[in-house]
Amino acid sequence: MSDKQTVNAQEMLEKYDKENQYRTNIGKWAWVVTFLGVALTAFHLYTAYFGVLPSQKQGAVHLGTALGIIFLLYPAKKGLQKIQKTVPWYDLVLAFTAMYVTYHKIIFFDSILQSRISGYSMMDTVISILGIVLVLEATRRTVGLPIVIVASVAILYAIFGNLVPTKILSHPGFSVDRTATTLWFKESGVFGTPIQISAKFIFLFLFFGVMLIQTNIGKFFNDVAFSLTGRYTGGTAKTAVVASALQGTVSGSSVGNTVATGSFTIPMMKNAGFKPEFAGATEAAASTGGQIMPPMMGAAAFIMMEYLGVSYSVIMLAALIPAILYFTGIFIGTHFEAKRLKILGLPKDQLPSFTKLMKKNWYMIIPLVVIITTIMSGFTPQRAALFGILSAFAVSFVQKETRMSWRKIIYVMEQGARVALPVIAAVAAAGIIAGVVSMTGLGAKFAAGVIALSMGHLILALFFTMIACIVLGMGLPTTANYVVTATIAAPVLINEFGVTPIAAHMFVFYFGIVADITPPVCLAAYAGAGIAGANPFKTGVTAVKLAIAAFIIPFIFVYNPILVMVDVEPIMLIVSIFAALIGMMGVSSALIGYFIRNSRLWERAILLVGGLMLIVPEIITDVIGLSLVVVVWFVQKQRSDEDIAKVKERIAV
Repeated sequence: MSDKQTVNAQEMLEKYDKENQYRTNIGKWAWVVTFLGVALTAFHLYTAYFGVLPSQKQGAVHLGTALGIIFLLYPAKKGLQKIQKTVPWYDLVLAFTAMYVTYHKIIFFDSILQSRISGYSMMDTVISILGIVLVLEATRRTVGLPIVIVASVAILYAIFGNLVPTKILSHPGFSVDRTATTLWFKESGVFGTPIQISAKFIFLFLFFGVMLIQTNIGKFFNDVAFSLTGRYTGGTAKTAVVASALQGTVSGSSVGNTVATGSFTIPMMKNAGFKPEFAGATEAAASTGGQIMPPMMGAAAFIMMEYLGVSYSVIMLAALIPAILYFTGIFIGTHFEAKRLKILGLPKDQLPSFTKLMKKNWYMIIPLVVIITTIMSGFTPQRAALFGILSAFAVSFVQKETRMSWRKIIYVMEQGARVALPVIAAVAAAGIIAGVVSMTGLGAKFAAGVIALSMGHLILALFFTMIACIVLGMGLPTTANYVVTATIAAPVLINEFGVTPIAAHMFVFYFGIVADITPPVCLAAYAGAGIAGANPFKTGVTAVKLAIAAFIIPFIFVYNPILVMVDVEPIMLIVSIFAALIGMMGVSSALIGYFIRNSRLWERAILLVGGLMLIVPEIITDVIGLSLVVVVWFVQKQRSDEDIAKVKERIAV
């Protein structure tokens, strides 16, 4: 990648990804950031091997150190990071105050536990209020304002619930001191399940991703994708899909994946003849799917594991088939678009050799094999992540350019902490929202509202839940969105409508993710459009077309959870997967407007209906759907050259 492309990639990250708007020149305080970052990573590695501390202490070290680093690195206002040459005095005050009020839980651990019985003191209340305010400010700086607004409204709702006019949502209200101390000192608030899972598992997996980057696995994935797909019709677009799917195994960021892979793939797609909007959309849609691609699946999957009380291997297996269908849909969409535009692949001599790549760099996949094998063997995700980190460290010594000196080790450990900062802040803020839901009984009230709106019909309940997840996802990071919807919406689907628990949680997880490519707020699509020089809104619309599987499949696995590996019968599973793949072909061709010929409007309609029926895992719908797709194939196969010319002429007009 050229220097110009690297600069452009960094500009895109700073513009569309709040996580990358940090100070790069902080003078002597850089040493403090390095010390805290290395110490935080070392702490998590130590507890991964020797055992975690009690959850409140583990969470306090995790969150307190992260808050300190955030206030040292992230300015109060966007743009200041480019002009400030050091950390201003007020951020120093905030950094060390945030560390103190969080470490306070460790220093006075026993007395705080006693206070749950005897009552909290005025100092405890002050500490709680300070802690909550500092968490919200740190979240605003690293993640953005929307989640802070949602959390702040939640706090106001807890205090002034008696003033809410709607009977369904009103409650007696809590005092300020009770609200603050409950959210700060008890397990249902800031230090609830989300931050505990972040402290036990998420940090280690994020650090594992950083370690893999040091082995140049990203370039290896791009080269492998290029060698596998570059020679075929629309090969450059297919390379983007495969590369993003591979990157998704180790990355949990839609925007980050879009920029990292897109800097390489989007210019190639444009040069091959794809429109800028399509190039940006392909990369954005494929990169967004990285969060549903095992084994990493973004941070939310670990919280899902805890909420459902299942092993992480169960979550991975449940996500596998939907992820395959998702990427297959995008892959097929790029194929039909390339056929429509007559974009061929690249000559074989311009492509890297897959055989040579694997012979030279096969060892790079060892850490992924290790982490998947250990998880599937029954080890905890924590131990699996530790083994993966150690294997990535060993792999880094194979090549001279990736070999780690002591200076490089320090750098990587600091980067591990930096990557985790936005996630830690987001889950802490999400814990506030979840805590308010628990305090006020909002979950039950929400359930009553959904039942009333849906009139007891599951399809309507799913539709309203989908809209809520997408709207929340436009302002909340995936992890925070999942925490909120898993706390409020998923229980409604499970308890009131009898949806299989893992299907309900995967449903809200999926629709929180696709917000990144759903207009009007579609950050991954904006990032892709920025690299492609395309219209952002059109890029978002095109991304939705390509990622249509993400909008269809969740409804399917709710009604028939065989796709998330529940009540699996091997023959039915194979038939369902095969039918769903053909169905995705039908749906994608309908949206693109090309099957084996340019499609007429009625042909597109039939392909769409047939494709949808094939995705539904039922024998009758599969037979009808397949028949419809075959009819269109036969009609287009018999179409004369004269008819084809007329269709082309009409399309051109």
